[in-house]
Amino acid sequence: MGGAGMPESGEAALTREARYASVVRNGVLPLVLVVSLFFLWGVANNLNDILIRQFKKAFELTDFQSGLVQSAFYLGYFLFAMPAGLLMRRYGYKAGIVVGLALYGAGAFLFYPAAALRTYGFFLFALFVIASGLSFLETSANPFVTVLGPPEGAERRLNFAQAFNPLGSIAGVAIGRFFIFSGADFTRAQVRSMAPAARAAYYASESTAVQMPYVVIGVIVIALALLILMTRFPVAHEAHAGPREQARWRQLLGRPRLAWAVAAQFFYVGAQVGVWSYLIRYAEGTIPGTSDRTAADYLILSLVLFMLGRFAGAGLMRIVRPVKLLAAFAAVNALLAAVAIAEPGRIGLAALIAISFFMSVMYPTIFALGVHGLGELRKLAASVLVMAIVGGAVLTPAMGALSGSAGINWSMAVPMTGFAVVLAFALLVARGVWRERQA
Repeated sequence: MGGAGMPESGEAALTREARYASVVRNGVLPLVLVVSLFFLWGVANNLNDILIRQFKKAFELTDFQSGLVQSAFYLGYFLFAMPAGLLMRRYGYKAGIVVGLALYGAGAFLFYPAAALRTYGFFLFALFVIASGLSFLETSANPFVTVLGPPEGAERRLNFAQAFNPLGSIAGVAIGRFFIFSGADFTRAQVRSMAPAARAAYYASESTAVQMPYVVIGVIVIALALLILMTRFPVAHEAHAGPREQARWRQLLGRPRLAWAVAAQFFYVGAQVGVWSYLIRYAEGTIPGTSDRTAADYLILSLVLFMLGRFAGAGLMRIVRPVKLLAAFAAVNALLAAVAIAEPGRIGLAALIAISFFMSVMYPTIFALGVHGLGELRKLAASVLVMAIVGGAVLTPAMGALSGSAGINWSMAVPMTGFAVVLAFALLVARGVWRERQA
């Protein structure tokens, strides 16, 4: 991590600690509400893994075409991260959260008319609106958690808060498994052999299965937005870097450690989204006779491991430097992805499921390392790091294209590359390459 700045006097240190204590003391309810956001965007993110399989059935899509679900979703993250950062700088964390929840709810409600019209493009637009809202939420919630206490505990706090994200991910896949997947696993040839009326009814039922789950999600999200709107948030004080530095984007973007963090986040998110998006497809394609519901169970197991990894990672960071843990987990995952390529079938599937445990600490640790030492520039840096989530939009369809040309197992070469980039970032930070610039 970055080096320490000039030593503080005892009085200054006490003042700083008192300020942090005040923020934490007056922000218990807001913190609980913010942690609930980590759960909610986990629901949205991993329902996409269900939608990829569902839309593939409902619209007879190729792997590449179904991968556009993630492209539409993460493009929303990319385009709205910067506006989210600017709004947050002007009006604070709370405003960013409320706007994000409003957009999230609106996108969820759009699933109803999209299903009624049975238009794939409309579904993609609804996902884009949801993701634009999540961009505001992540840009606000992640840095908000890092400033609620001493800087040296930022990585551990964010990992703990992010531990509630996989609970939402598990809930999202469970919603898909029980309320969206029908269990009707017809091959394309069987569907085309149906009578026209039966085929139309099948497609309609597969499309409308998403309506009620998303309407319920929309109602919950809007209710939470109203609750947060009525809740008083503490002012999270941060060290200011000076008005001239705050106003200069090129000074922010010129920081090599942040630039590497953005690259690591881009490739990590692409790897994470790709592994989960195609895990169901991998199970069905490499283990004959696997149904979509059984494959969804494998994804749920994967997410349980991800959740356990978050809590284990937060605990390990008390005795192991976060950056060293990040490097070790990235190295393990690169090897596991290689196993999934070389051994398609049950061994490869087991490797893909295990990857989730070691992915657990990556996003929050890269995020915290990227904004470390940036003071007031932290908010702008957060928006840039959230923009890096566009890796999910770029790398997921790339995996789909590779799957179509070389086989589903070879698509895992994309996440293997992503984990290698994360490993390189972690090793550079561990060696203190940017210590002087970041202090």
